[in-house]
Parts: sequence; C-alpha cells; structure tokens
Amino acid sequence: MSDSLKTLLIVGFLILILWNLGAGLYYMLVDKGTTNRTVNALTKRIALSVVLILIVALSIKMGWIVPHGIGRAP
Repeated sequence: MSDSLKTLLIVGFLILILWNLGAGLYYMLVDKGTTNRTVNALTKRIALSVVLILIVALSIKMGWIVPHGIGRAP
C-alpha cells in the first residue's frame, strides 16, 4: 500500500469522526433530547475512533507504518 493511500485512509477516518462529532452537536441543539440521533452520532464517532486506533496499532505491528520517533532520546 502506498504512503499516500495510507495517509488518505487515516485522513478519511478523521473527517468521518469530525463529521459525526458535528452531527452529534447539531442533533443535540435541534432535537433537544426528543430523539436518539445525538446518541447514535456520538456512538458512531466512538466506534470510528476505536477502529482507527486499532488500524494504526495493527499497521505499526505489521510494519506497514513506521513511527518516526519524535520525542525519542538519541
């Protein structure tokens, strides 16, 4: 998998996470607690975040992504 495709996948997940966060805020303001749309949007956001973390952890473990070492002592 090319580096640009990996970056696009991660950025896509981050955009979806932010979209669901914004949707949760919008539904919270508009619905005023009458529906479950806020809970559903925030649940999707949490699920996407967990999936993204697992994908990144698996990718590092498999060697597909190499951490660059910011903050490491020489």
